[in-house]
Amino acid sequence: MAFPATRLRRTRQSDWVRRLTRETRPTVDDLVWSMIIHDGTEARIPITAMPGIDRLNIDEATKAAKRAQELGIPAIAIFPNIDPSKKDDEGSEALNPNGLIPEVIRAMKAAAPDVGIICDVALDPFTSHGHDGLIDGNGYVLNDETSKLLVAQAIVQAQAGADIVAPSDMMDGRVGAIRTGLEAAGHTNTLILSYAAKYVSAFYGPYREAVGSAALLKSDKKTYQMDFGNTQEAIREVAMDIEEGADMVMVKPGLPYLDIVQRVSRELHVPTLAFHVSGEYAAIQASAQRGWIEEERAIVEIIGAFKRAGASGVVTYNADKLAQLLS
Repeated sequence: MAFPATRLRRTRQSDWVRRLTRETRPTVDDLVWSMIIHDGTEARIPITAMPGIDRLNIDEATKAAKRAQELGIPAIAIFPNIDPSKKDDEGSEALNPNGLIPEVIRAMKAAAPDVGIICDVALDPFTSHGHDGLIDGNGYVLNDETSKLLVAQAIVQAQAGADIVAPSDMMDGRVGAIRTGLEAAGHTNTLILSYAAKYVSAFYGPYREAVGSAALLKSDKKTYQMDFGNTQEAIREVAMDIEEGADMVMVKPGLPYLDIVQRVSRELHVPTLAFHVSGEYAAIQASAQRGWIEEERAIVEIIGAFKRAGASGVVTYNADKLAQLLS
């Protein structure tokens, strides 16, 4: 029997033809640089659970914003680590117009006006209990009461110059409430990136250390974040947020939920971001440090996986390194 006329290996034989026929091509335009900002004076504080990543003070964050602009990275997502003495049960520091996040927004926008600034809208970095909202006497996170605070938090961020507010709390109805609040406050052009399909995950651990909530959290978040077994529910969650006014949506975590990224992007036709979260980052770093994998090849391959699945962009702690590799 003669060999078939088609030999798929023909287009794999040389670098030039592999490049010419490549179906998915991630670029720097796909990257959002995730950063942890702290309110102290020390320039950089290493995060033990995330080798190679530091908490940055405002001056260092400003330098990073300039670096992002030089590298062509479209946007930065910022997350706070505040002095524990500023935390309370209500997360009231999140509403401080002169707090860490508004200050760093203003500094970054002044230094790098062409870089979009994305701000997390959630109370967990600010609460003394580590949950994403107000809790009742039984430890249950209150939905509507929390949403009111999230609206106020989003407006504070928008007033400071945030380009995108990104509610990550998973309260029902908060996207619509934030959209209404932004409109009423005159922030018509402020975008909303909803963490629309955010799952309870073991991969958030290093991040909770980074923002200082790990030791505070005495119970899980299963009453408001999604169960890992559900896909149809994710589509419903995303569709509701789009209807409420979300401009973009997020699937979090990223790699274990590529099927969700694909379904959301294909079925709902909305800009869909994926978050390459702290635990995924830490796993790659730990393996690379032991010589088990090649870090640079691995992180480029992962970005390619997100793009194949249909992600419009990827939030990653590796954005600066990836920008150089992809260029």
